[in-house]
Amino acid sequence: MPYNRLSTSKIANIVGCHPNTVRMYEAWGLLPPVPRGANGYRLYTEDHLYQMKLARTALNTAWPGKNIRSAAFALIQQSAAGDLGGALESAYRYVVLVQNERNQAEMAAELVSRWAQGFPTDSTHQNLHIRDAALHLNVTTDQLRNWERNGLMDVPRDPHNGYRMYTAPELARARVIRVLRNAGYSLMAIYRMLNQLDSDSSTNIRQALNTPRPDEDVFHATDHWLSTLEDIEQSARKMIEILEEWLQGKGKKGR
Repeated sequence: MPYNRLSTSKIANIVGCHPNTVRMYEAWGLLPPVPRGANGYRLYTEDHLYQMKLARTALNTAWPGKNIRSAAFALIQQSAAGDLGGALESAYRYVVLVQNERNQAEMAAELVSRWAQGFPTDSTHQNLHIRDAALHLNVTTDQLRNWERNGLMDVPRDPHNGYRMYTAPELARARVIRVLRNAGYSLMAIYRMLNQLDSDSSTNIRQALNTPRPDEDVFHATDHWLSTLEDIEQSARKMIEILEEWLQGKGKKGR
C-alpha cells in the first residue's frame, strides 16, 4: 500500500491545500472518521487521501449556485460514509446536472443573439402598465422595477398620468432579461451585455455575457457564468475519475 499512514501535512501537500483545509473538511464531516495515534496525531489512510482529493475537486471552484453545490456536498458525504458505488452514480448524475445548467445558459445566449439580430421574442403590441406587463411576462413588479433601477432597461412614462408604459420594445427586452436571469446569469453580466449591444449591434452576445470588463468588479460566478459552468463540468468529470480509480484499488485489494 503506497499510503498506509499519512499526516495532515502530507495529505495537504499531496492535494495542494493548506493543512487547515484538511482539518476543516474533517470538521464539516466531509472525511471519514480519522483515527489518532498514541501521541494524538491524526493517522490518515489511503481512503482519506482519495476522499480529500474528491472533496477538494468538488469544492475548489467558484460558487455555482445552491442546486449544484448541494449535489456536490451530498456526493462527498456519500463517499465519506463509505458508499463509493452510490457516490459514483451520484457523480454521473452530477455531470448531467451541470450539463443541463450549461445547456440552459447556452440556449438563453442563443435566444438573445437572435433577438439582437432582429428576431422577435414577444408578439404583444399592446402598451401595458407595469402590473399588466408583470403578468404578461410572469415576473413580479418588483423585478421589473429592479431591472430598471439597475440600468437594464429604460421604460417610458405615460404622458397623461406618469405611469410606466411598456411598449413592444420594452416587453421584448424584459423577456430577454427574464430568460437570462432564469438561466443563471447575474444582473451585472446582463447589464454588461445590454450596454455593449446598445452601443454596437454586432456585439458577440455570448462573449459579452461571459467576459467581465477590466474595470469591472467581479463578485459572483454568474458574472462569467458560461466559463464557470465549463470549469465545474471539468471538475465533475475529474470526480468520476477519482472515484473509479478508488473503486478499482478497492477491487484489487479484495481479490
